[in-house]
Amino acid sequence: MKKLVLGTGLLCLASTAVLAQAPTASTLITSADVAKVLKAEPNGDHTIRVMDMGQGYQMSVAVVSRGPSNATPPAPTAAQQAAQAAAAKQPACGLSAAPAGAKLGPKGMIQHDSTAETYIVIKGSGTLVTGGQVLNGRRSDPDGIVTKVLNGPSCSGQAVGNFASAKMGVGDIMVIPAGVPHGWTDIPASGVTYLSIRPDPKYVLPRGYIYPALKK
Repeated sequence: MKKLVLGTGLLCLASTAVLAQAPTASTLITSADVAKVLKAEPNGDHTIRVMDMGQGYQMSVAVVSRGPSNATPPAPTAAQQAAQAAAAKQPACGLSAAPAGAKLGPKGMIQHDSTAETYIVIKGSGTLVTGGQVLNGRRSDPDGIVTKVLNGPSCSGQAVGNFASAKMGVGDIMVIPAGVPHGWTDIPASGVTYLSIRPDPKYVLPRGYIYPALKK
């Protein structure tokens, strides 16, 4: 009985501590903040903020800008070359062979172990492919930006199986559960820019992160 009373007391104290740490104010991310991030880094995926929601999960808000699908990629920087080399050394993930008769989809798909995403297109357009399974994938580098800042542990590779394509334009929204492969194709010359809202129930993203250019 004493152990039960003690355990109950500790549980109450823990619950009180969680409630005491719950946020009491909202977080505003302005269009000027988004523009500042895109000015600092016009291309790629960039987390703007990671916020503790006080109910056992964090929320990340990112802005992503992708160029046209048929554009010749620029020569990788030294840092990008190092990241590519590290990625090539990561363990395999996904299917090792396509099931007989399975439909093959685009390469460059990615699925995240723990973070769902909600895409909200704010500029441009493109075709978003979602679903199926990853074929001949590679795990994300545990020390790389994808794992440490953007999405947590992930698996990237070619899509195979029951995937679907959706044309996305300004104002369109796509909700992608954790574990569902996704990737863009047919992005026109205007490119596509979108916000990505990422709930983080397992706290795999850096707590309290703020994009460096926005720190005061």
